[in-house]
Amino acid sequence: MTAFIQYLFNGLMLGCLYALIAVGYTMVYGIIELINFAFGELFMFGAYISIMMMVSKITLFGHEVSMPGLNFFLAVPIAMAIVAILGVVIERLAYRPLRNAPRLAALISAIGVSILLQNVAQAIFGSKQVSFPTISLFTTAEGQAKSFQIGGAIITWLQVFVVGVTIVAMVALNLYVSRTKMGRAMRASAQDKRTSALMGVNVNRVIAITFLIGSAMGALGGALYGSVYHFAAPQMGFSPGLKAFIAAVLGGIGNIPGAFLGGILLGIIESFGAAYVSSRYQSAFAFIVLILLLCFKPSGLLGSTVSQKA
Repeated sequence: MTAFIQYLFNGLMLGCLYALIAVGYTMVYGIIELINFAFGELFMFGAYISIMMMVSKITLFGHEVSMPGLNFFLAVPIAMAIVAILGVVIERLAYRPLRNAPRLAALISAIGVSILLQNVAQAIFGSKQVSFPTISLFTTAEGQAKSFQIGGAIITWLQVFVVGVTIVAMVALNLYVSRTKMGRAMRASAQDKRTSALMGVNVNRVIAITFLIGSAMGALGGALYGSVYHFAAPQMGFSPGLKAFIAAVLGGIGNIPGAFLGGILLGIIESFGAAYVSSRYQSAFAFIVLILLLCFKPSGLLGSTVSQKA
């Protein structure tokens, strides 16, 4: 029972990280029907920029540069803001000119942006991993993670924080989309962009804000991922980004609650699969789930209705 609880909570935390990226995929797809594969790299920049803000010195372009050394809780919002702006810039330069082009052109552009951002990160930060600073609130004076036990399973307070932050972010985002004027504009644009524009909705602004929010969520996921696994690297966003896409499809792409559910389920499946089958095939479980889902329920677990699109 102890091992079961341990694997369950580990999977829940991992699923929350996937969910934060998946919501970016699902919001953008809901409006412009584009799979923005660059979200994995925005996730990576979220981790890097958080590290930059938290340390006193860091190597950039091969030269040591002084940094502010901020607290984690100040560094992460700054990282989210910077990455959110980067997401809007990417939409304006790489995706907006191709909005009326065939979907394949936009997809190729998204893949190109992903590769470009990886290389930019490597040029700025180097190809080696960068260690994530310890967070004093969640670490003892001896450098050990603060934790408690449930049924014999060891749960760290950082894991609890990750789960709590993700739940709050998802609830707030869902309320924003369903209760605010901009949220209504997002849902209207998701249903029919042309008609929404005729009714006075600024579709370009709606899409830009969608990228802004999705990119910020990806950056939050990257900062939390870096704090849990203690590193950042130029290629770190590839695997989580791909799995987050699977999570979005699993829950029902275009559906915010579905992205959260899909991320949680995928994280738990991976955790139990690695524990009870083999850790060597942990990544394979995500693709097995995707294949089975596409065979039996391609619309996802929660489907994708117009009222739930964002």
